[in-house]
Amino acid sequence: MMQYRELGNTGLLVSEIGMGCEGFSEDECRNTRRLFDAAEELGINYFDLYTSDPKVRASVGEALKGRREKFYIQSHLCSVWKNGQYKRTRKIAEVKAGMEEMLSLLQTDYIDVGMIHYCDSLQDWKTIEEGPVLQYARELKAAGVIRHIGLSSHNPEAALAAVRSGAIEVLMFSVNPCYDLQPAGEDVEELWNEKNYEAHLVNMDPERQELYEVCQRMGVGVTVMKAFGGGDLLDASLSPAGKALTACQCLHYALTRPGVACVLAGAHSVEQLRESAAYEEASDEERDYAAAFAAFPNISWEGHCMYCSHCAPCPKQIDVASVTKFLNLAKAQETIPETVREHYELLPHHAGECIECGACETRCPFQVPIMENMKKAKEVFGK
Repeated sequence: MMQYRELGNTGLLVSEIGMGCEGFSEDECRNTRRLFDAAEELGINYFDLYTSDPKVRASVGEALKGRREKFYIQSHLCSVWKNGQYKRTRKIAEVKAGMEEMLSLLQTDYIDVGMIHYCDSLQDWKTIEEGPVLQYARELKAAGVIRHIGLSSHNPEAALAAVRSGAIEVLMFSVNPCYDLQPAGEDVEELWNEKNYEAHLVNMDPERQELYEVCQRMGVGVTVMKAFGGGDLLDASLSPAGKALTACQCLHYALTRPGVACVLAGAHSVEQLRESAAYEEASDEERDYAAAFAAFPNISWEGHCMYCSHCAPCPKQIDVASVTKFLNLAKAQETIPETVREHYELLPHHAGECIECGACETRCPFQVPIMENMKKAKEVFGK
């Protein structure tokens, strides 16, 4: 059965598994209706529409007839169709014309999440924030034409600036265990450049981890793209990690990052969409990515808590993964956010109850200094 999560502070309750739009154009766009029929059956209520292709948008409008209220639309401002091809634009006249065309083709008078499309540099974010694009998005929200403002990005530096500005409510970001090791950059192509994985990479890029934690603290909901790395992570011969993961493991990794509400699973067929939705019925063993990560020949997470819960069970029943997650959220701030403190307080057992038996550390696949983390958590939270 599909599980649902709050999308940050938007008030929207969205399916953990969402739907990307990659497969909509196939079979002369007849695939769109098949995928929406399957999504409705599976309980998927959230989808992304980054493409500006009028044929695809029109097919989505037809597929939504009679069931618009069953789906939340995440569609993109600044993604327009010009001279028969896709274009990203910041020219406000083109943005406005594209928005009007989108609403007409989708046969709706509102978009649930209006994504400002593809911002991968600080300069571009400055252009958006200080120019007419963000102002237009705010006008659309005030008029009820878009219900919430979002931004899509592959660059944690640009995304952090947007999140911290308070201007966006939803972030669409590329999340997977390979991209998460790459430092911030303005060229998205570098995320899958094989040369960037030739060295033995160790641990998550700190700016990416900070991004997820800031999103959770500020109530900015994260919707995930590229969870499978365009399919590369599912193929050992293509994966930068040198070892294949299952779709279930990729989904679980993304869904256990702070701030994440929904993974937009790319599907070219109903069968692929069902495979992603099967995550909800998967066993803990099928979801578990820790053993696979620990065996990656090209990548290491030594010393980095992956929130995988292999440390359990604790003889004092401490939820070590949750304590560590709240500790990391607190450490990212000069003062402890009240929401983090409240969530920590609600845990049935706290770090101060640790008896330092060390059983957790013997089970951790990543050699995390758990007992030291429990000491720090006690110092930070007072118990």
